[in-house]
Amino acid sequence: MRRVFRSNGRPGWSDEMSAEPGRVRARKREREVRVEFATGSLDVRTPEGTVTAHAGDAIITAATGERWPVSAEGFAAKYRPVPPVRMGESGRYRSIPIEILALCMNEPFEAVLRDGVSRLRGEPGDWLVDYGDGTLGVVGQAIFALTYDLVA
Repeated sequence: MRRVFRSNGRPGWSDEMSAEPGRVRARKREREVRVEFATGSLDVRTPEGTVTAHAGDAIITAATGERWPVSAEGFAAKYRPVPPVRMGESGRYRSIPIEILALCMNEPFEAVLRDGVSRLRGEPGDWLVDYGDGTLGVVGQAIFALTYDLVA
């Protein structure tokens, strides 16, 4: 049976993640990504599961080809446009080095996203990530190593 974690939709770290003794702080590296904005609802397949994006949500594509959606309300806090692109236009963006809480899991697990429906699945060695904005994510071990630096 998979352990299930739930996004709470409230600003700040989740109580559940804050209580985990093995959690670490990490900082997202600045990296350039390609962004398109959804014009309606669509399903985005990620390695960890399918997530529904809604009109206005950003669909991110990294240089390695992985794709994931970011909600319209959370996007500006996590990405900034690379000129000449303006905020809200499709094009190149750079990630902002935000701090997260992360837990490397030693068992299969799931994260229920803020919409209460979408679920991401993780396997042993994958990371459960708390973005500090009421959302959780699942990041594979190899992608975590490319994307985050541990904070002392």
